[in-house]
Amino acid sequence: MLQFETWKKAIVLLLVATGMLYAAPNLFSRGDDSGGTAFMPGQAINLGLDLQGGSHLLLQADLSAVVAERMVSVSENMRLTLRAEKIRFRSLKANADSVGFALRSNETDDVANAQIDGILADLGRDFDVVRTGQAFTIRFNEAGLQNLANQTVEQAIEIIRRRLDPDGTKEPVIQRQGKDRILVQLPGVDDPERIKRLIGRTARLTFQLVDMRTTAQEARNSGRVPPGSVLLESAEEGGQEYIVEKRVMVSGELLENASAGFDQNSRPAVNFQLNAEGARRFGRVTGENIGRPFAIVLDGKVVSAPVIQSQIFGSGQITGNFDVAETNELALILRAGALPAPLIILEERSVGPGLGADSIAAGQIAAMVGLALVIIYMVLSYGLFGVFADIALMVNIVLILGALSALQATLTLPGIAGIVLTMGMAVDANVLVFERIREELRGGRRVAQAIEAGYSRALSTIIDSNLTTLFAALFLFVFGSGPIKGFAVTLSLGIATSMFTALMVTRLLIVVWVNAKRPKKLEL
Repeated sequence: MLQFETWKKAIVLLLVATGMLYAAPNLFSRGDDSGGTAFMPGQAINLGLDLQGGSHLLLQADLSAVVAERMVSVSENMRLTLRAEKIRFRSLKANADSVGFALRSNETDDVANAQIDGILADLGRDFDVVRTGQAFTIRFNEAGLQNLANQTVEQAIEIIRRRLDPDGTKEPVIQRQGKDRILVQLPGVDDPERIKRLIGRTARLTFQLVDMRTTAQEARNSGRVPPGSVLLESAEEGGQEYIVEKRVMVSGELLENASAGFDQNSRPAVNFQLNAEGARRFGRVTGENIGRPFAIVLDGKVVSAPVIQSQIFGSGQITGNFDVAETNELALILRAGALPAPLIILEERSVGPGLGADSIAAGQIAAMVGLALVIIYMVLSYGLFGVFADIALMVNIVLILGALSALQATLTLPGIAGIVLTMGMAVDANVLVFERIREELRGGRRVAQAIEAGYSRALSTIIDSNLTTLFAALFLFVFGSGPIKGFAVTLSLGIATSMFTALMVTRLLIVVWVNAKRPKKLEL
């Protein structure tokens, strides 16, 4: 009698039942809101851009803007450091890609030079410093630019993901391409303009004190802005301009949360909360500057500049000429964080749902034709055992769909190709076993012995053949991108499930049949 332990039977039945349960939601309409799938643990498989339509965007991070901003930061830090060390300097200025300054004529002794060398050494390995007499020029070196590009793009990808998929349920494709480009694919998006608005805003939020030494009108007329301040325009069209101190008192990086709401006049507004560090700074600044306007600056424009009436700690409100939709978007963007660089849309493409439906139909036809051919071949070649293999093949497809649903992987057209390929490969293990059983039967073994020997002796060949394909699929997943990864995922899952169904499901069916019928002779 062939043996198939009870615990193995339980595992096989449990896995098959679990796969069916997770795959079941794919039988229901995707637009079905009747709750028919509410009792099921899984969800329907996510369809890729090529199967359900959506938006495709290729973005470029404006690294030149990041370099220029970093140069301004370096110049301000250099100004504060030189003053703290009581080193006299002149002509300190930040350019687009460098910072230049010069020492005054009397700063030439060894002590001053040693201090300067120490200050410049603190800049780090990302900068090169060129000295010509008493003049210094600071700029990024090649390694520094590469590090800056890597940090900028990686941070931008994470922030884009938080903006587009705050709940983690939409599964957008966001990938880096080249040095400074980002590919964004959003399946099923029906409002590409909103997506571009979410991505396009840098959303750099700062709180800066208004300079009370002069007015914007006086600065505009004289053409001179007080040192350490800058002239900023209002975010509202036709609004007044402001002279704002360059020093950022509190930045948006210290935001803990932001939500849409209404102010005391029932106008849409954004409520925000700061983290512990932000609350400490906000409380200190507002406590020391009561009666002074405090500008809320968003992307270089003053949203509002309320006068500080009392000391304020960890929360506040941003008001302006917003509607409800704008406050919702602004709150989402602020929660996600500011982009480290402006993003330029290089390419925009939309895939219609009709084209996706055609792709699904073509994939279904290919899958059905391939499945039918495999079923017919196995029945004609191996008879009843071929039927068992076909049943295992159907279970294999169910397990693949269940695994994709459980993982919430995104299925693309290459992914369907991987499933179709897996259907042909799924019976390979059965073919190896059945041919080995034939050889054992020709050698004079009895039915039970031939089946046991067929499975045991074909096992190493099955593992070797499937592992080589699995390694290829893993390399495709690691080094590929987009559709290639989709193909690799379905192929890898198919290999794992086909080995399970061939070695466990088919064997279970054969063992149950042999033990029930006790055949003396096997026609295979």
